Amino acid sequence: MNMKRRTTKAEIRAAMDREVEDYLAHGGQIDEVAQGISGRPQPEKATPPPIFDEPSKSRTDVSELLKQIDARKKKDRAPTLTRNRRPKKKLIYDDFGEPLRWVWED
Repeated sequence: MNMKRRTTKAEIRAAMDREVEDYLAHGGQIDEVAQGISGRPQPEKATPPPIFDEPSKSRTDVSELLKQIDARKKKDRAPTLTRNRRPKKKLIYDDFGEPLRWVWED
């Protein structure tokens, strides 16, 4: 069984470098973009990033309500019925793995 070998990061990097060199050798051009310039057509209309300097809001404690709901669930639950268990047949084997006899087990 022959396992397929995974390509390493160095091999992927080398392949990408070859593709870039081939692109440039055939007349391709790479434009440098200044840092902070957006790739969006209208960056001023982009959604602003969220700001997290607001104070945290108070939360409503619902632990008592959850306890009441859990109590109602337990109260409404019907008692579980046990099934009548029938005896099962079990095959007994000897030391060599040959079947000897059937016995009934509860």
